[in-house]
Amino acid sequence: MEGKNENMPHKLTFENRTSGTITGVRDVTSFDEKEIILLTTQGKLKLKGEQMHVKRLDLKQGEVEVEGKLEEAVYQSGNSLKKEEPLLKRMFR
Repeated sequence: MEGKNENMPHKLTFENRTSGTITGVRDVTSFDEKEIILLTTQGKLKLKGEQMHVKRLDLKQGEVEVEGKLEEAVYQSGNSLKKEEPLLKRMFR
């Protein structure tokens, strides 16, 4: 199944920072009221906010609908899919 949605186009659309649709989603890594972490065809995507909620999830189609007050959307590169390290530790390698 992973190979099927590997080539899906990725799209992130939000309306008034309260509801949105994300396509090209491979998996939902974690979610709670403050943060939703998705693995997309373009890398790891963190959505941070308040009262965050996964409204609809269809991994077969690679789509997720979310609701809540979106405050931040951050993509992470493939290298940062590992456990995150503190900034100071990364600086002094």
